[in-house]
Amino acid sequence: MQYTTLGRTGLEVSRLCLGCMTYGEPNRGLHSWTLSEAPSRLLIRQAVEAGINFFDTANVYSDGSSEEIVGKALKDFARREEIVIATKVQQRMHAGPNGAGLSRKAIMQEADNSLRRLGTDYIDLYQIHRFDYQTPIEETLEALHDLVKAGKVRYLGASSMFAWQFATLLHTAKANGWTRFVSMQNYVNLLYREEEREMLPLCQAEGIGVMPWSPLARGRLTRPWDETSERAEADAFGKGLYAHTADADRKVVEAVAAVAAARGVAPAQVALAWVLAQPAVSTPILGASRPGHLEDALAALELTLTQDERAQLEAPYVPHAVVGFS
Repeated sequence: MQYTTLGRTGLEVSRLCLGCMTYGEPNRGLHSWTLSEAPSRLLIRQAVEAGINFFDTANVYSDGSSEEIVGKALKDFARREEIVIATKVQQRMHAGPNGAGLSRKAIMQEADNSLRRLGTDYIDLYQIHRFDYQTPIEETLEALHDLVKAGKVRYLGASSMFAWQFATLLHTAKANGWTRFVSMQNYVNLLYREEEREMLPLCQAEGIGVMPWSPLARGRLTRPWDETSERAEADAFGKGLYAHTADADRKVVEAVAAVAAARGVAPAQVALAWVLAQPAVSTPILGASRPGHLEDALAALELTLTQDERAQLEAPYVPHAVVGFS
């Protein structure tokens, strides 16, 4: 396994982060395609044994059961001081007032709930899941800062939003002496490269570690265009990401397949190697529902694309509407 520091910090993380949205009880939350505890534990153990020390989940994944499964598995398979646990706050956890968002009340309440479900006394990386348009950013930033000062959180991160919003958060935290965000979890892959315009340069300039979610475009970059999966059929959010760019996206997928065939490797390795090579990227977030997914990801760490191969992969891309912020 290769390791790097997360942005401009001393926090050492594996070059692959295991995304844990896949792990959660299917009868809880919004996703029927998730894996229950027993099969989830097998994949988490495989990741730990491969040297992955970075695990990303969220309070909202499978109504909290993702955090429960991940926390129990990591306690059994790894030493807490070597593991980096990331989770998120912002999306709705219960009906009625204060069930979502980034108010002081919601943040404090949900941080304690996440700690309980994870079975740990601190969260390594606590991330705001999206921008909250209803809550003053000063309220959010001070509450997050207080969690750090209380020892419940080690580092702060953010997820998909406009670059101007993230720049405002960074500036406001600095102006008030509050804890700074160190990472950005955003949507980056060969089918969606709009973050190259503003967010990735901002993160590079500010020393922010980038953790792309869905680096394989929810599996679309790993298989022939007309082939589907149970998750793809049930994933309404995923369908919305690609609804209006099918013709261009098909050409990108075909380019990935062509480069992979010429190299004699799996398409997933090529698509992930492209993300890993982006200058601002610290560690892509890998979703794995089968052992082979982890094996392909590990192999991608050893694959270096040539300039000609990168040009071949990038040539079919056309500008896309901004998506992924909801």
